[in-house]
Amino acid sequence: MSEDFETHRQELRRGTVVLACLQLLRTPGYGYGLLQQLEQRGFATDANTLYPLLRRLEKQGHLTSEWNTDEARPRKFYRTSDAGLRLADALRGEWRALDAAISSLDDDSTASEER
Repeated sequence: MSEDFETHRQELRRGTVVLACLQLLRTPGYGYGLLQQLEQRGFATDANTLYPLLRRLEKQGHLTSEWNTDEARPRKFYRTSDAGLRLADALRGEWRALDAAISSLDDDSTASEER
């Protein structure tokens, strides 16, 4: 596709990564593992985007974190907090409303074409 399309596509998907992270981190996970999960589910994200996002969500109180030092390499595990769960639920509701609104545009254009 064109570079113009990719720019708009990236803009459209940007906010979805926040919701995807909040959803996936209902089960504790660390950054690199989260990157892999996001990619497997169609949310390919760059590490330079994800790590600052995780820090911002933690600072805002939507994620909690703790270090796991049981393995040879310490890892910071994140989990969606209660506030993050509420935010995720609210964002999912907004997503559904937007999806319905976009779908209604399709319905409107189909009805107009039939007239």
